[in-house]
Amino acid sequence: MDAEETLPADPLAARLARDLDGAFEAVVAAHADLVYGLALRSTRDPAAAEDLAQDAFVRAYRALAGYPPRRIRDLHLRAWLSRVTINLARNRARDRLARPVSAQLDEGHLALADTAARPEDAVLRREAAAAWQARLAALPRHYALAVELRHVQGLSYAEMAEALGRPVNTVKVHVHRGVALLRAAYEKEIPS
Repeated sequence: MDAEETLPADPLAARLARDLDGAFEAVVAAHADLVYGLALRSTRDPAAAEDLAQDAFVRAYRALAGYPPRRIRDLHLRAWLSRVTINLARNRARDRLARPVSAQLDEGHLALADTAARPEDAVLRREAAAAWQARLAALPRHYALAVELRHVQGLSYAEMAEALGRPVNTVKVHVHRGVALLRAAYEKEIPS
């Protein structure tokens, strides 16, 4: 069994089990970047991503309010919140008759901080980030989501498996194949 196949107990989940109202703000603070990042990847629109992220936290709170303390204590929050966000995004996409997705993603989401002394360096970094985002957006959805969760959001394979409802080995294969497709797309663009 892989070391990552079992997730350690989450101390924040234990706090939630004791005091949902008192600890939920800490959950939002700890996982806002994760939820917003997944929402932005799904919507490709910062305003829509903010709405989706807010709704994901509202749904999470309502769900937690109905859970017994033991179930809350046993949650792996990163994986569980990822699943809530992904499911909400899928439901919204299904409900609004899938509009075309632009390959152009928000430059600010994954771009490096613009701390360069020269503006040209900042522009080059943003362009490179936009190119990688476009390559990621061009992947089949299951590969793009797996690469996003692993390499952008930093989830472990066990967290990803829980969030996606897939076996750990399937998730590993999706990440591996997604990265291989990204590498192939990048290598095609390099002049020989």
